[in-house]
Parts: sequence; structure tokens; C-alpha cells
Amino acid sequence: MSERLPIVSRDRVISALKKFNYQVISQKGSHVKLTLILKDRKHSIVIPRHRELDRGTLMSIIKKVSEFIDKEEFIKEIKGS
Repeated sequence: MSERLPIVSRDRVISALKKFNYQVISQKGSHVKLTLILKDRKHSIVIPRHRELDRGTLMSIIKKVSEFIDKEEFIKEIKGS
């Protein structure tokens, strides 16, 4: 990825994950837990409910979900393009 990641809101990331079939399972304090259920396994990820996510936090989320969804499509969805 040659382009710099944008600073995005928590809601944009959660919305993008929902479009890739992640479902909000719970919220505890300032963290939201989403889960993707596949035929043979499931993947859960916790997103902090900060207004804006740091680029490092966003990169960590991208790395964690890229095993289950296409990285470039997810980034496009986050950017809104």
C-alpha cells in the first residue's frame, strides 16, 4: 500500500466491516466487538469507540481482517471510494 491511510471515524470502520458481513456482538465501555462467522470458523475483532482512529490503530485493524476479507476492498470502503 503506497498511499497513506486516512484518519477515519470509528463509525466508518464499523460500517465498512458490516458491509463485509461482520456483526456487532457487544459493546463494553468504549469498545465494540464485531464477529464474522464463516462456515469453518469465526473471527472477532474489537474496535475502540474513539471519534477518530489513529493510523496505527487502523493499520492494525486492516491487518487483522485481511485474512478474512480483501484488504484493498476494505480500504476503498473505509475511504468511501
